[in-house]
Amino acid sequence: MAGPSIKLNNGVEIPVLGLGTWQSPPEQVTNAVEYAIKEAGYRHIDCAWMYGNEKEVGEGIRRSGVPRSEIFITSKLWCTQHNQVEAALDDTLANLGTDYLDLYLIHWPIHLNPNGNHPKLPTLPDGSRDILRNWKLKDTWAQMEAVLKKGKVRAIGVSNFSERVLEQEILPYAEIVPAVDQLEIHLYNPQHKLLAYLRSKGIVPQAYSPLGSTGSPLLADETAAAVAAKHGLQPADVILGYLVAKDIVTLPKSVTPARIASNYAGALAAASKLTKEDVELLDGVAASGKQKRLIMPPWGVDLGFENWP
Repeated sequence: MAGPSIKLNNGVEIPVLGLGTWQSPPEQVTNAVEYAIKEAGYRHIDCAWMYGNEKEVGEGIRRSGVPRSEIFITSKLWCTQHNQVEAALDDTLANLGTDYLDLYLIHWPIHLNPNGNHPKLPTLPDGSRDILRNWKLKDTWAQMEAVLKKGKVRAIGVSNFSERVLEQEILPYAEIVPAVDQLEIHLYNPQHKLLAYLRSKGIVPQAYSPLGSTGSPLLADETAAAVAAKHGLQPADVILGYLVAKDIVTLPKSVTPARIASNYAGALAAASKLTKEDVELLDGVAASGKQKRLIMPPWGVDLGFENWP
């Protein structure tokens, strides 16, 4: 497996760097995925049914020419699918053109009405999200455990789950502890307390939007720029490498070949160069007045996170 990896709590190895595909247009993502695998060194592709581009992602994986067994593929169960995990997984497998996933995640701890007025984001007459508030997440998790036992996935986990939701709604009922929790983690939203909790439970943290989502606003950060200048790196290298150095699976997204390549090589270079003092300095950036979340869908539900909204 190319590049460094982290061992999950069930022994499966996950590459520490993956290509994110959220907001990657279908007509561009095939080439992006092919390039990432064939030319840039990636062996981990992060996708989701909700993104609407799984077929094109699968095509990119095939075009890379790299054997399926050497590529780590993650996808996610969407909110309208909590009542039918295996059927949703089968749909994703068909889209991707594979017979198993390496990792399957519950995308959000919310069950939207599968019979609502929209296949992905059903709403109530007042415009708020049509959420089935009596649904028990433990019932979703039991189905996730079932597809793992069937061999359709190699590991299962969650995404956007707070400590409170894990403690109250998953772990008391789980036979299998989630392998990962994919979260918005970056320089301005480091979630130190939640990460410490996850590590205490053997759950690996994953960072989506590690550069700060659309427009990469973190690239202008003065502290990251200063650390980058010290080591002869770019700010993006430091922002990504900082997470890798902390053993956080990091999922930068791009469809631009040069950026796909530089994110991968730069993150690994920075992770090897950053000192303990650098990491501590970067750990303090958010608390210095820059704490900011950038991904806050209007669920209308308290998910139990700090700094939300």
